[in-house]
Amino acid sequence: MTEPEFHKLLQRYLAGQCTTEEQALVEHWYDRLEQADGQVLPAQNQAEVEQAIWARLLQNRRPVKPAPRVVAMWPSTPWRWAAALALLAVSLGLLMLATSRLRTPAQLNQVASANGWLLRTNPTQQVQYFRLPDSSRISLHPGSSLRYRTALAGPRREVHLEGEAFFQVSKNPERPFLVFTKQVVTTVLGTSFRVKAYAAGKDASVAVREGKVAVQAREGAQLDASPAHPAALGVLLLPNQQVVYSAAQRRLKKELVDRPVVLAPQPFEFEARPVAEVLGALEKAYGVDIVYDKAKLANCTVSITFYDEPLFEKLGLLCKSLGAHYTLSDATILIHSEGCQSHLGG
Repeated sequence: MTEPEFHKLLQRYLAGQCTTEEQALVEHWYDRLEQADGQVLPAQNQAEVEQAIWARLLQNRRPVKPAPRVVAMWPSTPWRWAAALALLAVSLGLLMLATSRLRTPAQLNQVASANGWLLRTNPTQQVQYFRLPDSSRISLHPGSSLRYRTALAGPRREVHLEGEAFFQVSKNPERPFLVFTKQVVTTVLGTSFRVKAYAAGKDASVAVREGKVAVQAREGAQLDASPAHPAALGVLLLPNQQVVYSAAQRRLKKELVDRPVVLAPQPFEFEARPVAEVLGALEKAYGVDIVYDKAKLANCTVSITFYDEPLFEKLGLLCKSLGAHYTLSDATILIHSEGCQSHLGG
């Protein structure tokens, strides 16, 4: 793996687009960094590495299917150990390359104004990472900028975004954290979420990784609103949910994110189990609401095993086995079924 290939892998990891094997590889590198030469890395280096992959490490790691056991066919000779040492050397070389790449300082432009505001812009082609004065962490996407008071002073922690960024906000119930774009205002007390609102576009979106997020239109926004007391015309988002603001329609539309992540791992192997049990496991794992006709599926059973398929692929497989189909209504999944099919044995 070359350095550019590794960097592309890291970007896919941060965007949640890695395969299970690639995700396990990146997280293995991260774990190795903490134990380099048998010692914990210096704090400043550890922070730099952590900033590069913290966003994806926030979610509960999905269980990785064990790799098939391979019985070695080599004879126990010095050649075997030489080959093993050579492989180890190559692996360590890649690890060192990855470490040096991750420790490259963020290439952010920073401009301070006379009235106490600080503007950070990302002119590069890569996501850049930094911390705010309250220890909140920001992943700033290419072509994006974030403006905030130097010390985040005041009763509210206010930042102004143009472009796209992922936030991990330090918890402080006494001082809400507000993200302003030209379209929407997002309010949190401490959680992680993504905001996308580029200057060239009229629409904006907010997607939640964990916790609760309150979103409202920028025009006429109620700035004292919060996730505990959202604005009357606002939207409250939970993990795996997002809201899209349409400037043309001047409305907020709540929906599921394109690729929900597992929030609470569940057993996904079912042998002649009630369909309601399978749907319940999916609801718990992804924190979603699934609505279906309980009477029609009351006596139905199904045998099915899920692995690392995305949620919507799991639903497709289940519906296929039921002779059913599903649709989405806002952030709710609707299962449409006429009841048990003869091949289910239910």
